[in-house]
Amino acid sequence: MTFRSYEEFWPYYVAMHARAATRWLHLTGTLTGLTLTLYGAARGRNRYLAALPLIGYGTAWPAHFLIEKNNPATFGHPGWSLRGDAQMIRMMLAGRDAELAEIARKWLAENR
Repeated sequence: MTFRSYEEFWPYYVAMHARAATRWLHLTGTLTGLTLTLYGAARGRNRYLAALPLIGYGTAWPAHFLIEKNNPATFGHPGWSLRGDAQMIRMMLAGRDAELAEIARKWLAENR
């Protein structure tokens, strides 16, 4: 799909994470990878610096293939997907997961 702006891309991104399990695997993988990366940086253990992309994508991508049955948005829109992941995780941490589910439901209803 082609998008003219991140704001246009955002509902699509959320729709590609329509199932709560996918969103929670993204959150868990990203936060675990970030924690290990920060730990490695603080301790001077360079081998830990790859934890964020390895664990983050290593949990997120299989969720797309196995749970959502779609391809990760990262494949076509890497920059906006990274921004979308951060926005989605912030919303989840703020207790707004139901809002994400509604955004996904609405986009899918209008575009399938």
